[in-house]
Amino acid sequence: MPRLDDHCWSCSCAKGARHRGSPGASAGGLAAKVGEMITSSVSGPSLLVAHSAPDTDPSRGLRSTGAGGRSEGSSHAITWHHHLVQRSLVLFSVGVVLALVLNLLQVQRNVTLFPEEVIATIFSSAWWVPPCCGTAAAVVGLLYPCIDSHLGEPHKFKREWASVIRCVAVFVGINHASAKLDFANNVQLSLTLAALSLGLWWTFDRSRSGLGLGITIAFLATLITQLLVYNGVYQYTSPDFLYIRSWLPCIFFSGGVTVGNIGRQLAMGVPEKPHSD
Repeated sequence: MPRLDDHCWSCSCAKGARHRGSPGASAGGLAAKVGEMITSSVSGPSLLVAHSAPDTDPSRGLRSTGAGGRSEGSSHAITWHHHLVQRSLVLFSVGVVLALVLNLLQVQRNVTLFPEEVIATIFSSAWWVPPCCGTAAAVVGLLYPCIDSHLGEPHKFKREWASVIRCVAVFVGINHASAKLDFANNVQLSLTLAALSLGLWWTFDRSRSGLGLGITIAFLATLITQLLVYNGVYQYTSPDFLYIRSWLPCIFFSGGVTVGNIGRQLAMGVPEKPHSD
């Protein structure tokens, strides 16, 4: 029969004593666990990088951004060209109407004489006058805001449609005066119209670009008119300045300022021209 003290010595206390008695085995297990922890800590970030690499590819992100920029730039360019076409059509229509109305005054007062074979058109005008004046108005009206933007001097003086309409009315009045007013000689008429034209620029423009473009337009238009008259396309009565009337540059100057103000007003709120970069 086994004794009671043998059962006591063989209980869990004895087992715990035997476990405490083998420190090498417990130290080996602890070292194994520490090694596993170090391995997992080192391999964990590499696994995260490996899994996240396809989603954060920088080249792919740059390609998507570039595609979005190109699409936005193309839509901006389409909008800008659409506004450009609209403004050109409006300016062309304005030039045609002004040419028909103002040329009618000159023809009725026998200031401008066309050959009889080309007069049988609308408003007793030659067929080529309205399209030529409309094209010139479109070019001048688009040139004024373009020059302003390149010079970095946006025109801000009296930028409202009421001022533009008053400018058109003054221009029509100057052209009417050239055909209706009777002076002792053409020099007095030319000086009067020159003062009125400068007054129109000072009242509705007052910009250096407007003054420079007006003078340039007056010079080029006068030169083209002289060439047309010299080639017999039409003629002026009582010419006193190289086949034409001396006050004609004043009409071209005031007309350039007027059409330029219309073009500037139409250009307000239009997006800027897209750049290639």
